[in-house]
Amino acid sequence: MKTVVGALLNFRGAWEAMEPAMHKEPHFKPPVHPVLYIKPANTWSLPGRDIVLPAEVEEVEVGATLGIVLKRTAARVRVDQALSFVAGYVVVNDVTVPHTNILRPPLRQKCRDGFCPIGPMTDASQIANPDAFELRAYVNGELRQSGNTAHLMRSVAQLISDVSEYMSLCAGDILLVGVPEDPPRARAGDEVSVEIAGLGRVTNPVVREQGVSA
Repeated sequence: MKTVVGALLNFRGAWEAMEPAMHKEPHFKPPVHPVLYIKPANTWSLPGRDIVLPAEVEEVEVGATLGIVLKRTAARVRVDQALSFVAGYVVVNDVTVPHTNILRPPLRQKCRDGFCPIGPMTDASQIANPDAFELRAYVNGELRQSGNTAHLMRSVAQLISDVSEYMSLCAGDILLVGVPEDPPRARAGDEVSVEIAGLGRVTNPVVREQGVSA
């Protein structure tokens, strides 16, 4: 794994919820290219490991998303060729500190230690259609959110093509397709899970930073 890149506002519901703000200062129009962010190496984690709330954070958003794993360098890839660059798919919990600012990259909210649990990869050859994945998020075993990659603004192939138009994606990179609207929130003591039918489930406990009281 080399780089984990995520796309904001790529689910139709998330886009529609934020679209009114896109027409205000300073941009006055919606973005025409994918809005990207990174999940650096300090965020990468595994199922079962703690999601640690920093001292100043009371709760986090549970971000059920699909990760696209690249098998070779993708640069200026055509849409009809894009899926041939995919090695496989992973379940990812794109953990985020709740925020409302869409005008700056959400680095402080998305790049905390352990804020990107990633499940094992399922080979692309086993997936008939990545644009039909059902995504679910659970808090303490209760289903709190569901979405489907059929509702992406940019399909899996289109997202790879659009991102690779100006940024090469390398073998081992993971491209996150985005999080559906209204992600559930969790606090210390909760157990959170994200699941994609056909790919599996990633479950992690949420704990408070050691030595910090609630």
